[in-house]
Amino acid sequence: MIHLDNITKNYGSGETEFQALKGVSFEVPQGEYAAIMGPSGCGKSTLLNILGLMDGPTTGTYRLGGDRVDDLSDELRTGVRRDQLGFVFQSFNLLPRMTAVGNVALPMGYSRIGTEERLARANKLLKRVGLINRGSHTPLELSGGERQRVGIARALANKPDLLLADEPTGNLDSKTAVGIMNLFKELNAEGMTILVVTHDRAVADQADHVIHMMDGLVREEERR
Repeated sequence: MIHLDNITKNYGSGETEFQALKGVSFEVPQGEYAAIMGPSGCGKSTLLNILGLMDGPTTGTYRLGGDRVDDLSDELRTGVRRDQLGFVFQSFNLLPRMTAVGNVALPMGYSRIGTEERLARANKLLKRVGLINRGSHTPLELSGGERQRVGIARALANKPDLLLADEPTGNLDSKTAVGIMNLFKELNAEGMTILVVTHDRAVADQADHVIHMMDGLVREEERR
């Protein structure tokens, strides 16, 4: 699913140039549950932006599902993000005045799915994450754990090949975090490829493959 070969990322130029990634290479097979772990400043966020096609590498090759995606045009990059990737954020990134079902249905509109199908699929996804009775509530009326579940349902809206999660339990209490991680395990057991970026060892321990980063490099990989 993911194949990175010698990915570098530089910011600035001349005396102010900073190399955030210094030659990152690893693979995540289809259907695997992987985690990227490391301290603040190690390059996790930069790498996630590249994996999510929100930024491109300075050098190196990124293949997603066998296809090279590091050199795509902005238009093609947007299409891959829409059709193949799902994103779960630490801060949820939900529209505050839109209902839960509306937030989940929103990405499907960009894929030109009809209104009736969007709403039916959104309700099905809310049921999948245990929130079928909360669809008419706005994020302001939901707990942190419920907001994150809405975020997960939204990430699944366009049936992505790869789910990327950025510190998905960072704003949650420990009990709620366990519930979110259990949901990820269920999704993975159903065949979804998942990659979680985290600094939390307990979160990383749920994964089958842990990629340890330090100073812009992969220092170690664990597989279970």
